[in-house]
Parts: sequence; structure tokens; C-alpha cells
Amino acid sequence: MRISKIIVILVAIIAGFIATQAQPLQKSTVTIYYGGNIVTMEGDKPTYVEAIAVKDGIITYVGKLSQAKNKYKKAQMHDLKNKTMLPGFFGPHLHFTGLGGQAISANLLAEPDGKVGDIPTLINTLKEWAKGPDLNRTGWIFGMGYDDAVLKEGRHPTKFDLDKVSTTLPVIAIHISGHFAVMNSVGLKMMGITAKTKDPKGGIIRRVKGSQEPNGVLEELAAIPAYMSIISPKKKDDIFYFLEKAQELAVSFGYTTVQEGRAFGDAHTNLVNYAKEKGFKLDVVSYLDYSMKDENVEGFSCSGNHINKAEKHDYVVDYSKMKSPWTGGRYSGGYRVAGMKITLDGSPQGRTAWSKTPYLVPPDGQKEGYSGYPAFSKDSDLEALFALAFKNNWQMLIHANGNAAIDQLIRVMKPVAKKYGNEDRRNVLVHGVFLEREQYADLKELHIIPSMFTMHTFYWGDWYKKIIGEKRAQRIAPAKSLLDAGFPVTIHTDAPVALPNLMQIVWASVNRVSRSGEVMGADECITPYQALKAITITSAYQHFEEKQKGSLKVGKLADLVILSDNPMTINPMLINKIQVMKTIKKGESIYRLK
Repeated sequence: MRISKIIVILVAIIAGFIATQAQPLQKSTVTIYYGGNIVTMEGDKPTYVEAIAVKDGIITYVGKLSQAKNKYKKAQMHDLKNKTMLPGFFGPHLHFTGLGGQAISANLLAEPDGKVGDIPTLINTLKEWAKGPDLNRTGWIFGMGYDDAVLKEGRHPTKFDLDKVSTTLPVIAIHISGHFAVMNSVGLKMMGITAKTKDPKGGIIRRVKGSQEPNGVLEELAAIPAYMSIISPKKKDDIFYFLEKAQELAVSFGYTTVQEGRAFGDAHTNLVNYAKEKGFKLDVVSYLDYSMKDENVEGFSCSGNHINKAEKHDYVVDYSKMKSPWTGGRYSGGYRVAGMKITLDGSPQGRTAWSKTPYLVPPDGQKEGYSGYPAFSKDSDLEALFALAFKNNWQMLIHANGNAAIDQLIRVMKPVAKKYGNEDRRNVLVHGVFLEREQYADLKELHIIPSMFTMHTFYWGDWYKKIIGEKRAQRIAPAKSLLDAGFPVTIHTDAPVALPNLMQIVWASVNRVSRSGEVMGADECITPYQALKAITITSAYQHFEEKQKGSLKVGKLADLVILSDNPMTINPMLINKIQVMKTIKKGESIYRLK
């Protein structure tokens, strides 16, 4: 009986093996892209190839079309029809979670991204938006992107203006810089902001002249935490709706990897939950705001090539509650945490950036001689934060616009780097609009990567001539001199400050033309190829991902973008008219222009 059972089992195993062998193995499909301008982004000069092959989300061949066909005789052929293929765009700095609000909110941007050029238009735009379907997702009438530097009235709107939108519902308008916001009377009351409310540390509540009554305009840390809370949905369905809208907007501009450049607790939690339950189509790399350093936040440990090195040292505080699959170099559900965001000052066009010389035109409520202000009034506070990051090997994104803020960065980081070592940390200076050439040597010594906001030349070039003077305005947001000095330079949109349009940032970096048509610092113009490197391979390097992304090379991810025209051969003034035709992530199409 026992032998019979064994025979039956053996027969079943053999039959199963034969059946398995009889079924043909499923082979992965190979796709060959050809027939267009395929630019690898490898090297210092543009390199074109006839074809690339993709299999299982990986680039498996780069070179001549005939050899690709010979290597993969049954491949699917994708004719680019003279379009341009590049590596998928890697956003060096923007705020991914803010893109949902940008996609959903009332568009208060000026031309060419919107139509708001005066306060009456702003009011009407908010009124029209309030008639739409998304009001109930936050309970606020909200819009993003107004710019006092461009508005006909030359000022911020106030609560008296926004009261014309509604006297029963709360209204908020967020400045293009993200460093200011304006609320109506209902909104101020809901947020508990009254004449008795004191200015928070690092922020200002602007007042009606001659009184303590708030006029509705909030600066820096009086504005940012408030509007982050207001425009962040609370219900799970609404949270996911915002994130899906953010994702749709990002892939439509060719991003295959996007940055969340300042994640507070709720934003990080929302990203984690979405990654767990749905998974992102693109990769989202996040930097947690320094204010979260003492919270039990899932995901904050260490980053880049320094994963878990901190565990080897006895001086590290127990961050076990903050270690998770979200930290370090690997994505889970399309999300990872890469490090810490630290903000040293404010907005240069908004005149809250910390400058070594006074602004020629001080903002409302400030006296002659005003030069902005720091986020850290004590160097010792910043030094403790830098030390925490260095000890735990956290990569830092450091927001500094004013030259005084950049001086503080250098002054405070030097002794910390000397104490803990500074090998391959790739800390990043974000924005650097008032960066001076005299500061380059110190930044180079600290191995800082400058990520420059060169779009300031277009959006506010004319405005800077008024507030800092003609000579300084010509030197804003440098790029070429940094490349010449040997820095790995990236360029960014800082969306939702502007639309996440990387062709616009390439255009601005190449041409440096202001709204009025003046070239702002011709000696800082870079080539289209240099600009494209800044949003592909150099950005991948900035994020410790250059081995997987950023160029078309065998073994790298098939993260690709197809453009309507070639940025390197088109008239440079038409670069910002180039459209993204298709975005491809790991070999799969995630966006197609309709």
C-alpha cells in the first residue's frame, strides 16, 4: 500500500514536469526606439545614437540601429518620427505634494502661466473657482501663484480685497514664492489670528497701518504652517485625489523622478500611505523638514550612500522608531526619504531673503536699511542641526537665497565638516539667487552642490533692478560661472512656485531674458546641453542615483522622455514651446500627449 502511494506521487510529479515543459516560456518583449534624435546625456558634449533597446524596464542596448535589429530580431519597433528622446527628467528641487494644490486651486499666476495681472482679476478668478467641484475638499476658497511684483497695483492683496471674494467662507491666496499668504477676515478668524496675536519666530503678521489689526498678509513662518494646514485635505479620498493630480501634472512635464523638497509630518505620512496602498507611477524622493527631527516619524534615518552607517557609532540617538523601508537609497511603492531640508531665509523677490546689503525698496511695514532676516538668528542653533545631520549621515537640502544666509551656511558648516568629515555627502544649496562669486571657494571646499533657481531671471529680473539695483540684478542666480568653477550644477522650477515646466527652466537658463526682454547677465547663460544635463544626469548624481538614472546607458532604468523638438537645435527662444509627447517609466508609458 505504501509503495503504491509513492508510485502515484512520482507519476504526478513527472506528469506535472512534462506539462510544464510542454508550455512555451513567456519571453519578455524587447522594444527598440529609433528614427529620432536620441541623446544619451553621457559626456560633456551631446552624443546621438541611432537606437536604444529596452527589456524588462532596463536599457539593454545603445548604438546603431542595424546592430540593435540583429541583436533583437523579434523586437517591437518604435519609430520616434524625428522626435527627440532623452533620459526621463529628474527634478532637482520642487515640492511634489504642492503640485496637487497647484493643479486643483485657482490659478493666480501672471502671464505666461496664468492671467492674473491685477487684483480685480485675482478676485474674480477666486470667485469663479469657488463655483467649481473642489471647494469641499478643503472647505477653503484657495488660489496659488499671485505675484505682487507683477500685479498692476504693485502690492499684495489684503483681507479687504479677499473679503470681496466671500464674507462667509474662508479665502486664502498663496504668493508665487510660497513665502507669503493672504487671508480674508473669515480665514483670519478661523485661524485665530487677531490684533493680540504676536508674530511667530521667523515670521511676520502684517498689520493695518497705525494699529495691531492684521491686514491679512502673512510672511514666512506666519504663513507657511498655516497654509500647509489649510490646503492639505484631511480625508483619505481627498488626500489621494490631490496626490494623483500632482502625479498627473508631473508626468505631463516629463518627470520620471520628482522631489518633495520639504515634507512636513502630514505630507510624509500621506506619501507613505499612498505608496503602500497604490504605489506611485514615478519615483518620489523626499526630504523631511528639520522641524521633524525630534518626532517619531516613520522614515527618517539616513540616506544616499550612507545607509545605516550611523548605527556603527555610539553617539547616535535611538532613531529606531524612525527607521523603515522608506529611508535610504531604495524606493518602496515609488517613494523614499533621502534626507533633511533646512531653510535659512526667505524669498528674494518677496524681500525676506537675508541680504548683506539693504533692499533699495523695503517691503510694507519696514524701514529704510531693511535687509531681510534669517530663519536662525543664532548660529549655535544651526550648528546643532548641522551636527545632527553630519553625525547621522543625512544629506541636507539647504534653502539659502540671500548672500548673508549663504555666509551663515559656510560659517556654520565649516567646523562641523571638519569635526565629522565631509566625504561624499552631496549637501545641496537650494536657490542661491544672491550667491556671490566670492563665496564659490568656500562652497567648493565644503563640496556643496548648487541647485540654482535660474527662472528668477525671467519672472523677476525687471523687479530686481528696482529692489537691489541694476548691477546686482545682472548677477542673480548664476550658472555658467559655477560650471566654469567646477561645480556639478542643477537647475530647478521650485514648483508650485511656478509650473513644473522643465522646458521653461532650460529656456530661462539658456537665454536669461526678463519679462521686458532684457538679458539678465549674458555671461551666465549656459548651453542647452548643459541645461539638460542639470535636469538629468547631474540631478541623478545630486540624489545618489547616477548609477541607475540620468543617462541612456546599458544597465540603467528605461526612464525616458520624448519631446516634440530638439532643445539643442531649435531656436533657443523657442525652447519653452517644446512639448512632452510621452513619458516612460521603467519601459512603461505613464503619459502620452493627447
